[in-house]
Amino acid sequence: MFNGAEADRLAIRELIDGYSDAVIRRDRSRWASAWHTHAVWRFSGRVVEGREEIVALWEKAMAGYKAVFFAAFPGFIAVDGDAAKVCTHTFEHLTLVDGTNRFQAGLYDDRAMRTDAGWKFIERTFVSRELTL
Repeated sequence: MFNGAEADRLAIRELIDGYSDAVIRRDRSRWASAWHTHAVWRFSGRVVEGREEIVALWEKAMAGYKAVFFAAFPGFIAVDGDAAKVCTHTFEHLTLVDGTNRFQAGLYDDRAMRTDAGWKFIERTFVSRELTL
């Protein structure tokens, strides 16, 4: 289900791709820019509110990894005016600081919002699936 103006769907796809690239490069400011100021991030039973809190938690988590590969692609993008519902599939190869590797796939149930600065994530709910390779 890919609904809405093509330009909006492309901008949301670029939001997803920029987010992924920022994770791999550990680019704090670019990763933070993907989030709305009043965003909510849900994962592993946690609820984190506000971009500053979200970014602080991400930085703490990233400190536990020597390297991260993060790939994401949309399963659907449904735009309705200045709001969108998005399903984002992910795959991560994580190398922890102790050298241990972990593989994880997951699904984000996303809501994005058009702002003066472009499309931003206003809500992301993540469900992970650890993989054994």
